[in-house]
This record gives sequence, structure tokens and C-alpha cells, in this order.
Amino acid sequence: MKHTGKLPTLRSLFVALLLVAAAGFAGAGALASEPAAGPEPLAHGELVQLYERESPPALLRLKLAALLTTPFVSNGAADAGAQPRLPRSSALGTFVRVVFWNIERGMEYEAVEASFADPERFARLLDPEKYPTGSERREAVLREAALLREADVIVLNEVDWGLKRTDYRNVAADLAKALGMNYAYGVEFVEVSPVNLGTEQFEETAGDERAELREVVSVDASRYRGLHGNAILSRFPLENVRLVPFRTQPFDWYADAKKGPSKLERGKEKAGEMVFREKASRSVRRGGRTMLFADIVHPELPGGRVTVVSTHLENRTKPKNRRRQLEELLAEIRDVPNPVILAGDMNTSGRDSTPTSLGREIRKRLGSRSFWIKRGIRFATGFELPFGVVRGGLNQYRRQADPTVQHVPWVAPNPEAEFFSTLKKFRFADGGAFDFRGDEERSAGANDGALSNSNQRGGKGFVTTFEVERRIGFVGKFKLDWVFVKPPRLADPEGKEQPYLFAPHFGRTLKDLNHAVEGRISDHSPVTVDLPLGEPRPARAASR
Repeated sequence: MKHTGKLPTLRSLFVALLLVAAAGFAGAGALASEPAAGPEPLAHGELVQLYERESPPALLRLKLAALLTTPFVSNGAADAGAQPRLPRSSALGTFVRVVFWNIERGMEYEAVEASFADPERFARLLDPEKYPTGSERREAVLREAALLREADVIVLNEVDWGLKRTDYRNVAADLAKALGMNYAYGVEFVEVSPVNLGTEQFEETAGDERAELREVVSVDASRYRGLHGNAILSRFPLENVRLVPFRTQPFDWYADAKKGPSKLERGKEKAGEMVFREKASRSVRRGGRTMLFADIVHPELPGGRVTVVSTHLENRTKPKNRRRQLEELLAEIRDVPNPVILAGDMNTSGRDSTPTSLGREIRKRLGSRSFWIKRGIRFATGFELPFGVVRGGLNQYRRQADPTVQHVPWVAPNPEAEFFSTLKKFRFADGGAFDFRGDEERSAGANDGALSNSNQRGGKGFVTTFEVERRIGFVGKFKLDWVFVKPPRLADPEGKEQPYLFAPHFGRTLKDLNHAVEGRISDHSPVTVDLPLGEPRPARAASR
């Protein structure tokens, strides 16, 4: 497959970085929240060229290459004296809490920030009828928010910078500032759809409808950056930050998405609605999936250093290609001698596309609900799940809730099984392994299944982390989001006689918190895991 987002040569990248250093931010209309260190954002006119021209001018290609390979890094919190919270419990002693959350662009940014930073503000977001004061349901949600506030490491997917749908925020920078944290941000995609850029003309529609559609997609060109990616926030200082694009990019988000569907249904009554639906639901982007690496450093960490990895594997491809991306990532970290935290939306759905609400998908592009609510556009009411998903019955449920289950050809196939076996078999150069252990006394659900210490299991399989807005029974719920940890001195991924220092404990999925706000905060629920700084002696009653 032709891919326009090729990795630059070392020479071209070096030239690009020189250009960036010389240009700075002077001509880019920088916002107050933009970071002090990183490549130059592109002007709106340059972004329009990235959509219109398959082969942009050489200088613009170099600027784009710099954006897609150079992280933005700020250690401003550390410079100001910020220290990690390092919470304590009777079960673990002192520990590091890690959170992973795919925040769906940050469309509900205020709720995300309040969840982490402000218990009173978060409490005000709760519906008093559904969560009356003093009720157990309300207290359960507030306890989950309290877990987030003790996090010293936050790994995020789907993080916007300068897009209308998220009020042109620099989401990573704004959240880091609110929490007093350092941060690293890696651009995954530059959004260049005409609907996102505000340049879509809707020629297929007529008169007043065309003018209304143009108004809906209009943008503030001076604030538009079009950046979308992954982030690592930390109360520990960040070192050795790297942004590495995958070589395996099985879906071309520029060429393939720009083509659009082969046929567009049209009719005199529905023409405007169908055109709007087709154009608004497409994502035309420059770039591809990436790996963002950062070392957190502190004297109390094992060996003083831990490597954190944020990644988001491709959803628009088959499971075998996600496994190839995983293999690339493992090759990048094979020689890391210290502990490793790997977190991300791995898209372990067993499918080549994750279903979701079409209305929510369109909102991701435009950032406003009012247009289709006012007009009553029927296509915004939900996503029709493919018949094959329903037909898959129990095996589909088995895979959705537990994509780690054994692959049984013909009888109970599981195309994601090899992803987890690859991870389990992997050994670092120092002989270390990722922790697959499950212990009743070390898991949030008192479960001894594989990976239950790091990722919460439920009654059947794992607690799912993603769900569509209009489910059919169990269909439409998936376990996509994961935290994997390489602790020190673990040679056997299932070795329960080995040390539990900095090993994952009490992995949780915070579904109540995510659904407590009207319309939910994200289409993914956050997950947490605790990593003890000493050898723990957990007791189930103390597993806070």
C-alpha cells in the first residue's frame, strides 16, 4: 500500500530541525498554553496544502516530518519544585499509581480535568437525581475520582491540540498545568479533512442549506493547529523522550480516507443530509500510529528510572497487523534495563474497525451537538452494528470480554490470541518479562486469572473498557485498553514465587466514573494500576 507519511531520512530530519530552531513559534500564532520545547506547528494555509497536494512543497514536507517525529516536552512542573505524591496503603506501603485513559480527543475536557484535579467541581457534574447526596452510588463514583487524584503518572491517547471540536485547547498542556505535572506530547496525526479545516464548500447542496453547513464547519484559522496524538503526564521529571512512528502503517489515513466511499447515495430530499454525513464522518489525516517513550526519574524508583510508553495501535486493520506493530514496539524496548510501563488502546477487538455511534463520530470532527439535534438528522441517532457481530454469539462475547482467550480454529477462533502470546513470550535483553500474574490478594476483583493484577477482571473475562452508545445486549463492549508492566527481577511472567517489587497490583477499570457525567466523559473508561516501591504484603481487605 502506498503510504504518504514515510519516515524522513536522517539528513532531511536534521535540516527540518534546523529550520524549526531558526523559525521558532514567531510566525505560528502560538497560544499561551503551547509548550516551550518542540517543533513548529503549521499555519492554517500550510494545513490546507497538506490536504490538497499529495506531494506538498519540500519545506512543508520537512516541517511535517519534524512534527511527526519530534515530541513536545515540558519539565516546567519539576523546575517549579513539584514532587510526586507517592501515596501509601497498608497493603502496598508506598506506591506509584499509573492511569491510562483514551480521552476521546478531550471533547469533555472539563470533566476530565475535574476528575483528576477538583473533587468539588467533579461532584457538581453529577446528576443529583441519579447520584443523590449520601447515596452509595454517588460515593462509589467519588471514590473512583479519588483514585485518579493520587496518580503520579498519566498516559493518554487521543489528545487534541488546536481543533474546534475541543475548543482549540492544547489538551495535554492544559491538563498538565491544572495538575502541576510535567508532560510529553507526541503528534500522531495532523487533521486535514476539509470539514475539520473549515474549507468544505458542500457544492452538492443548494442555497440556504449550503450556507448553514458552511457555517457549522467554519473554524478560527488563527487558532487551528490540527494536531492529534498521545501524551505522558508525570509528577516525576521526564528524560530521554522519543517519538517513533511505526514502520507498519496498514491503513493510509491520507490516501485511503481521501478517496471516500465509492458511491454516495443521493436524493432530492436527503442530498444535504447524506453529503454532510459522508464528509463529516471521514478523517483525512497526515501521519500514522506512533510510540511515545519517556523515562521518569526519582531516587525512590527502582534503580532511579522507569521507562513509560504510550501507544495507540491501529484500529482500521486486521489483528495480525496490530501484532506487527507490537513486535516493532518490543524491538524498541528490548534493551531497556530498568522497569517498563506500557499503556495504550491496543484495539484488541478481534476486528478491523471498532464500531461506535455515528453521531459521536461526527461530533469528534465538528465539536458541536446542536446542528444535527436542531435539524433532527436521523443518521445521528446511532450506529448499526454489523450482522456478523451479532451472529458471532457466545464466541464474540468470549473474545470481547477476554481477548486473551485461547484460539481454537473453526470452533472458537480468537484472532487476538497471538498478540498476548507474543507479549507473554517476549524477554528483554536482561532476561526480564512483562508481568502476567493474577493473585486473589493482589487484584481488585480477588481474581487469579492471567493479567488480573494489572487489568481488572470481572465475572467473565475482563471488565470492558470501551462500548458503543447503542449496544445490543453484550454486543458493542470491548476490552481495548491495557497496562503492561515489566517489574525488576521478573524472569517468568507467571512466576508467583518471584518478587512483587514494582509489580502491578489492583488494576481497576473506572466505568462508574466515566458514565457518571451526562453522555459519558469518553467512549473509553480510565484504568489504573498501583506499583509498590517495596516488597508488598497485600491483604485483600486493605486493597484500596
